[in-house]
Amino acid sequence: MKKLATLLIILSCTTLIACGKGQEINGHTTKTAYRSVKALKNRLPPDTRIEFEVSFWTVRDANKDDSEFLDKVDGKTPAEIIELGKAVYQARKAENFKEYQQFSSWEEMIAKFGKERLDQDNRKIKPADNKPKPDDSVLYKL
Repeated sequence: MKKLATLLIILSCTTLIACGKGQEINGHTTKTAYRSVKALKNRLPPDTRIEFEVSFWTVRDANKDDSEFLDKVDGKTPAEIIELGKAVYQARKAENFKEYQQFSSWEEMIAKFGKERLDQDNRKIKPADNKPKPDDSVLYKL
């Protein structure tokens, strides 16, 4: 009976330790990294969500090699990923990276992507025109 109680305590402690990394990216594989980013993104406030997504994909774009990328993001929190994204942006901006030349600052780029996201969401939520048309008859001629 003592062995069972000891095993139960060890199992409970192990489970609690695993739960402590719920706010970090699991970078063991690209699949787990993408899955944990998706879960983290859904828990963030809307104003931080877009900045986190843009930062993550900026870091991904800067690190084409999977192992190098996974080393950079493994165990990072959303705030740390945002800082990495800002650092990559600043470095690329200094190197005259073509896509970043249209933005004067990180905040301007995030605002633009936020506006695009709102426009996409607004297009998805079009009110349905459920009015029957004159030629939409349910009567059948037999």
